[in-house]
Amino acid sequence: MNPEANLEQKEVDFCASLTSYQRRKTLEVKIGKTPLGGDNPIRVQSMTTVDTMDTEGSIAQTLRMVESGCEYVRITAPSIKEAQNLESIREGLRTQGCEVPLVADIHFTPNAAELAAKIVEKVRVNPGNYADKKKFEEIEYTDESYQAELDRIREKFTPLVEICKEHGTAMRIGTNHGSLSDRIMSRYGDTPLGMVESALEFIRICEDLEYYDIVVSMKSSNPQVMVQAYRLLVKMLDEEGLKPYPLHLGVTEAGEAEDGRIKSAVGIGTLLEDGLGDTVRVSLTEEPEVEAPVAKIMVDRLNSRTGHAAIPEEDFSLYNPYEYQKRATTEVLNFGGDNVPRVIADFSHLEEVTVKDLKSIGHFYLPELDKWTMNDLGCDYVYSGSQPISFMLPNGLKEILDYTAWETVKGDANKFPLLTVNQLSNELHPKLNFVIADTTELSPEVVQEIKGNDTLVLLLKTTNQHALADLRRAFVHLMNHQVTNPVVIQRTYEDLGDDAIMMFPATDMGGLLIDGFGDGVMLGMDNISTDKETYLDKAKAYNNILFGVLQAARTRITKTEYISCPSCGRTLFDLQETTAMIRKRTDHLKGVKIGIMGCIVNGPGEMADADYGYVGSGKGKITLYKGQEVMKRGVPSERALDELIELIKDDGKWLEPQQVMTE
Repeated sequence: MNPEANLEQKEVDFCASLTSYQRRKTLEVKIGKTPLGGDNPIRVQSMTTVDTMDTEGSIAQTLRMVESGCEYVRITAPSIKEAQNLESIREGLRTQGCEVPLVADIHFTPNAAELAAKIVEKVRVNPGNYADKKKFEEIEYTDESYQAELDRIREKFTPLVEICKEHGTAMRIGTNHGSLSDRIMSRYGDTPLGMVESALEFIRICEDLEYYDIVVSMKSSNPQVMVQAYRLLVKMLDEEGLKPYPLHLGVTEAGEAEDGRIKSAVGIGTLLEDGLGDTVRVSLTEEPEVEAPVAKIMVDRLNSRTGHAAIPEEDFSLYNPYEYQKRATTEVLNFGGDNVPRVIADFSHLEEVTVKDLKSIGHFYLPELDKWTMNDLGCDYVYSGSQPISFMLPNGLKEILDYTAWETVKGDANKFPLLTVNQLSNELHPKLNFVIADTTELSPEVVQEIKGNDTLVLLLKTTNQHALADLRRAFVHLMNHQVTNPVVIQRTYEDLGDDAIMMFPATDMGGLLIDGFGDGVMLGMDNISTDKETYLDKAKAYNNILFGVLQAARTRITKTEYISCPSCGRTLFDLQETTAMIRKRTDHLKGVKIGIMGCIVNGPGEMADADYGYVGSGKGKITLYKGQEVMKRGVPSERALDELIELIKDDGKWLEPQQVMTE
């Protein structure tokens, strides 16, 4: 099979529509008393973190998870003894009237999977380590030797399929980007296609055996890879004539707090908007009962989606959802071209902006030294509306003004006008002008005016409930008309809860950014209290969110990234406490990626994206990685962080925190 064969066609065939919300129609899979897919609602699930051998602890935690909204609960079964104890956990739950389906999570141990399949409602197997191995070896295969490996996998996997058929047990075939086998990596590389093929090998066996109670996942810690893999999976299932299996959505090792929520929404939210996904798990390095409410924010947002305003049809032949390609743009000052996406803060509702106010958007005035400094989250532009800022702005920050206000200060080189589409014929700044337009305002005349002026940057907004699809269609419309002006994605939301205000922009903007669309981002403050303290607090939060979205989409790296697993019964140390400890010592290392994994299952493969790794390898013992290479084994946990920092120093990537503040 030619690994590139299925990527030659670029037609959009991974979802029912790119201009109206239509959930993908799938098979219904029976999972206990909570069926999945078909006409059933999108389900929410999570995974226990206590030791599976702690029966009472597992029961108590499961009950808390169900109370928080979990509809399936996954429990790790790394060996026969844990698989056997699932029976005691299940019986304890049923005694208390809890009918939640249980899912056994299996890695490396087919015998544990076969036992668990006789006890619980669903088993999860990872094709990368169920019958294969990962030693980071590159292996040359002939077609004959490769087929021999497939025959070996069939022999090892068939008993589990037969047991599942006999007991009415469902199965998730869960590919993880970081744990692709050496065999798959050798033939397909570290690619979305490799992820899909890894799952298809197992699906073909299931269909040959007439077993169809299958759920599929394509998880990665990189949202861009994850989104591409799910889309490609749907396309290839259809092309091969395989069943339309339900999809389990998740971003692995998303992390904690704001970063974890934003990263999850960029990946999961994007696919949900396309109508893909039948069950969701948000993987946070927090207590598992926190995950379901976060997942429900994304799921509940779709409930009103069927009545959204019509989006015009478009020719999407230039849009390739399976590979990242940044939209080609003309450089306008520091927008577009090879520039990173710019961040614009909205101060337009403040009556007066003072020097101290800029602290909220990352710019600090130091009166003792009479100079400005900025942190890694210092925004690039501030929109001040109708009231020009009265003092000289620091280097690295420029001002955008409504056109009539700009006319009064147009001699200032760092102030630029914002026009409506009706003002495009006015006198313009010679280098940079912004025009704000709703997607509905992109008439042929407006598009031509924008295209004809290489000083214009478009601030593109929408009021459509299906915002991602509407904005994406507008980007493709501009491409179809050869418009290369940079575009800033502008979104304004009603007052939302703390989690939702992170996750909605992460979906709407992040989904565009991972497709290569967007040269800047801006969150409007129209619905924020004009109480100054409240306003500045929200401005700071919005600024952090925007930089977080750019980081999660891998389009602008401004801070340390932590690829940390959500913990489970295999975990060999307190992940939340350890992650917080590592973050406290290293969160000033801009652009460095650190993987923090509770056990070897979520070890070098799952943190394949990381520069350094901190992996539990035994009680009180840590193995340290540089990339995928083991640097130190069996390091006592009390010394492990210091030795991790030494590794970073040896690489020349360490900066002392005080250096960061002054540079």
